[in-house]
Amino acid sequence: MSPPTFKTIDDLEPGQRLLVRIDINAPVEDGAVQNNRRFARHAETIAELLGDDHAIAVLAHQGRPGRETFVSLEQHADILAEHLDRDVGFVADTFGEDALAAIDDLESDDVLVLENTRMCDDELPEEDPEVKAETEFVQALAPAFDAYVNDAYSAAHRSHASLVGFPLVMDAYAGRVMEAEYTANSAIQNREFDGTVTMALGGTKAEDLIPVIEKVDDTVDRFCLGGIVGELFLRAAGHDVGYDVEGTEFFDHQWDDHRETIERVLDEYGDRLLLADDLAYETDDGERAEQAVEDIEKETSYLDVGSDTADRYADLVRDSEAVFVKGALGVFEDERFADGTVEVLSAIADTDCFSVVGGGDTSRAIEMYGLDEDDFGHVSIAGGAYVRALTGDPLVGVEVLERDD
Repeated sequence: MSPPTFKTIDDLEPGQRLLVRIDINAPVEDGAVQNNRRFARHAETIAELLGDDHAIAVLAHQGRPGRETFVSLEQHADILAEHLDRDVGFVADTFGEDALAAIDDLESDDVLVLENTRMCDDELPEEDPEVKAETEFVQALAPAFDAYVNDAYSAAHRSHASLVGFPLVMDAYAGRVMEAEYTANSAIQNREFDGTVTMALGGTKAEDLIPVIEKVDDTVDRFCLGGIVGELFLRAAGHDVGYDVEGTEFFDHQWDDHRETIERVLDEYGDRLLLADDLAYETDDGERAEQAVEDIEKETSYLDVGSDTADRYADLVRDSEAVFVKGALGVFEDERFADGTVEVLSAIADTDCFSVVGGGDTSRAIEMYGLDEDDFGHVSIAGGAYVRALTGDPLVGVEVLERDD
């Protein structure tokens, strides 16, 4: 993965009407959209554009058809207004007559949120950018704007109309989130480090992490494993963990699907793959307890790496020039089982190292446990795009920004 060649908002002339794609996909609880760090990040890009007298219409998605999270963006407009400390308009239409009329009324310094892009039939199918560029969605909206800005790095692995169609039919630029995320997340492929590089890998999906291990082995010196993936590797190493017990369904299907690959990777990378020495679980009276892995006969669900493992991983982080984090080492949402994740993050914050923290909700632990985001090199808001960046796989949403035509 080479450094980006896309134009950024630094290259924009002031005072234009802009179509800005952001990613404010958020949790929805009882119908209420929850504020998250994505709103704050994209608000910074929008505020900078407003400072150059642009008029802005915002494209974004929320959920998928058929899911409870598939809701209108009306609440998102209100949350964005809070972050911008200004009025933000909303129209319950994406590219029809109502949307085009609202866009035509935009003046310098205005912000308008268009309706959920995934409520449009043209948006969701994964198709080539050339196909998306010819959709009614793109063809109807593009003439209403002077330029397109893609700030939605976290969705850049998706070949959806709002992400890949517009750059083929109009001037296109990368926003600040797109620029910063791409630069930081691809550093593992683009930068050279003189000292030790450590990667903490956790979470729930072996199919996400195994390619990361194999693709970054020339850069990363050691991998600290935890979470469900860590248990699967412990099982491959001969320990009595890494399978489902009553009430869980995370392990057995992944073991069946990936056993040969897990065993091969464990054999091939040997001492560079660091596994937990102990694991934590919940006792019958609701307390945290720990067991050494060599003593385990699994009868319960393990929810975190143990204290010895957390301390060992933290010491390795402090001895590193660069640290990358993908996924949590335990169920950090429960304070009793946050030790592994928080110990590693705290060690990164205390160390003068290059660091990137990302992957799903992992970065949320920084805010939950009172850590300062400024103590980290970069805290990514991307999930799937972050994995692709780590492995060096192309991001179609970035590729179309780099086209010269």
